[in-house]
Amino acid sequence: MTNDVKLTLEEVHATTTEVLKAQGFNAAHANAIANTVTAAERDECRHHGLFRLSFYVNGLHSGMASGNAQPELSQLAPSVLRVDAKYTFSNLSIAMGLEPLAKLAKEQGIAALSINNALSVVALWPEVEQLAEQGLVGFSFVAAAPYVAPAGGSRPLFGTNPMAFAWPRKDRPPLAFDQASSEMARGEVQLRLRDGRLLPEGAAIGPDGQPTRDPAMALVGAQLPFGGAKGSNIALMIELLTGPLLGDLLSFEAGERDTANTGAPCGGQLIIAMDPARFNPTGDPDAHLAHGEKLFEKILEQEGTRLPSDRRYEARGRTPSEGVTIPRSLFESLESLRQGHRPERHDYEGDQVLV
Repeated sequence: MTNDVKLTLEEVHATTTEVLKAQGFNAAHANAIANTVTAAERDECRHHGLFRLSFYVNGLHSGMASGNAQPELSQLAPSVLRVDAKYTFSNLSIAMGLEPLAKLAKEQGIAALSINNALSVVALWPEVEQLAEQGLVGFSFVAAAPYVAPAGGSRPLFGTNPMAFAWPRKDRPPLAFDQASSEMARGEVQLRLRDGRLLPEGAAIGPDGQPTRDPAMALVGAQLPFGGAKGSNIALMIELLTGPLLGDLLSFEAGERDTANTGAPCGGQLIIAMDPARFNPTGDPDAHLAHGEKLFEKILEQEGTRLPSDRRYEARGRTPSEGVTIPRSLFESLESLRQGHRPERHDYEGDQVLV
């Protein structure tokens, strides 16, 4: 018997929705989470797909997250919006805030969306891609829990602190990237532990401060920033942008709040949208598009190069017809969750590797 199970994207969405409703999420939150989980599986971003459902469920059952509170949208300044997530997962808050953000950016030229009190286990590329599909330039920043040691340090302090950027393109999908400031995303470390694979050199240190390729030791030690001080500086910047700037938590404070060790940190998220037509002095609303394409063409002239998001778009072209493949163990765990059972937990001193 094969160890893998194939699902259609429609089955991914239905499974996610049914699991979350069975576990206590209301329809609005379940649908918003299902949309992002399905998008991740569609684009073969496994560590933000079905793998994450137990994180949502544990966040709810631990009391750290609400499954039915209604996020609240407000305007703080002429070009600044805010969503108070009310300690729900960020998916619904992002969905609520994106359209008002895009509208405000087109009116003002630049606008920002602050999301507070949100638990986040999502990728960032979906929201910036949606902004770019409307002709806007998008940025997104979020912190996490203390997983990453600062450059030269040996104890976790920063989150993996990802950032995403998207640029619109004419008659083709946007250019978009989403990357952690750590050498590896946290979810990738967890998946490697689940699947029995080693980490690459330079990704983590163990609790003794020595380099390790063992995912279990990395989860009780510390991940490392990419590029040494460069990645550490980016992590520092994102801490300030999503914590003190927004009146929300730093990563180590989010870790202190997560007393149940859910692996779903609570804090702030900053999303910025810019309308290129308001910045370009030529008067041609499409000049930036043609100019940007010149750069992309020069990149692709060099053998071995590709543009950010190309792999995701290639996967997006395949999965609607081919479906997605998940381990049978994950499928069986999802079936158990759909029946209302609590998820199995495997704790590693404050971190979890689930299903």
